[in-house]
Amino acid sequence: MSLEQKVYSVLFVSSAPSLTASFSALLPSSEYYPVHKVKSIAAAGRSFSARSYDFVIIDSPLPDDTGINFAIDAGGDGSTVVLLIVRSDIQDEIFDKVAGRGVFTLAKPLSSQIVDSSLRWMQVVKERLRKTELKTQSLEEKMNEIRLINRAKWILIKELKMDEPQAHRYIEKQAMDRCVSRREVAETLIKTYSYH
Repeated sequence: MSLEQKVYSVLFVSSAPSLTASFSALLPSSEYYPVHKVKSIAAAGRSFSARSYDFVIIDSPLPDDTGINFAIDAGGDGSTVVLLIVRSDIQDEIFDKVAGRGVFTLAKPLSSQIVDSSLRWMQVVKERLRKTELKTQSLEEKMNEIRLINRAKWILIKELKMDEPQAHRYIEKQAMDRCVSRREVAETLIKTYSYH
């Protein structure tokens, strides 16, 4: 699926009506849905705890907080791309605090071209995060399968007095003969020889 076909969920946190309106014009529902707009960090925290978002965009400061800690926390899950919009006179200071934590910064005032470029860039980062997440899940699944098969091998070694190569061949042959995965053979063996 290409980037043009993706739809990204957004949590937009700003107490400035003009910036909210400007961003809304740049977040068409064909690419960004849902877009939740809140005016405080407290409301952002409630929204973020209720669901996950692809993007969190924070216009700092807010009436109840600067938003820096929330930005760091929101980006900490590893799957959310966070953009913190700050005053230009403090951008370097804020950048130093948040960049190492995976939070991106933009300095105000903003042009629509800068915002549009930033949104496109956030999409690229999100897709890279998705790919990394899929690879991680795939590796975890593979490791779980290996653990399960090894457990089944040890059962065969203990219960049927096979050696490790025999147990390995037995699982492979059962999988081929029954047209099932080695994982399914291992699960069956574990169930068969479980005492409890």
